[in-house]
Amino acid sequence: MATYKKNNNRPNRNRNTEQLDEAQEAQLHQESTTAEVFDALDAGANRTEDWVKRNQKIIIGVLVAVAVVGLGYLLYQQFVKAPNEKKAANEFFFAQQFFDEAMQATDTKVKDSLFKVSIEGGKGKYGFKQIAQNYSGTKAANLAEYGMGMAYMRLGDYNNAINHLKEFNSDDDIFGALAYGNIGDAYLQQKNNAEALKYYIKAFEHSNNDFVTPLYLKKAGIVASLQGKKEDALKYYERIKEEFPTSEEARTIDILIGKISQ
Repeated sequence: MATYKKNNNRPNRNRNTEQLDEAQEAQLHQESTTAEVFDALDAGANRTEDWVKRNQKIIIGVLVAVAVVGLGYLLYQQFVKAPNEKKAANEFFFAQQFFDEAMQATDTKVKDSLFKVSIEGGKGKYGFKQIAQNYSGTKAANLAEYGMGMAYMRLGDYNNAINHLKEFNSDDDIFGALAYGNIGDAYLQQKNNAEALKYYIKAFEHSNNDFVTPLYLKKAGIVASLQGKKEDALKYYERIKEEFPTSEEARTIDILIGKISQ
């Protein structure tokens, strides 16, 4: 870097300062300061160089570890996660088929049986439960938690419905809101109005669209009214009337508003 210190050749090093005028003193001061800066930089560089030499093995080890982790992540994505996603998706397809058949069945015993198969599996195929357990971290496993929650809802097992719907995670406007809303429905079935209202609010706050938002605003208004929170209920109803005038919920909203206003 600098050569002032090593070669002892800083500018005007041996100049006799007693014979200098003010301008020369100023120049000498500047040159001296510059030399000190270079000295400091040299010293810092030397210290850094010494530290690198002392810790060379550690530094190399860290760099190798970072490279290994990066390579491992790429290999995991390519040879573990991608195949798992495909397998999980294939298994989910069959579980979903059982669920869909249950939704279409008219006989109660057949319906319940198919919902149980969609959860537990059958005919050599995984159900939602095995998919969630064996393919944890995949998209299919996440959807399996939602499917399981909805199947338990249909079976009237509200505790399990709540637990599995809470495990489901989605930023999707529709699915995310429906998960919260169905948790609210399950709590309502258990006559836990406080928790039901909490999740209805989560549902309509999750997204703003014509399908789910007015639906859960209305449900939140009804439960809030049951709890004596008439001002909150009115606020939810008015929002339906103002923001979603063409929704199905808006058709009867004046009746609900009238009941609160009496």
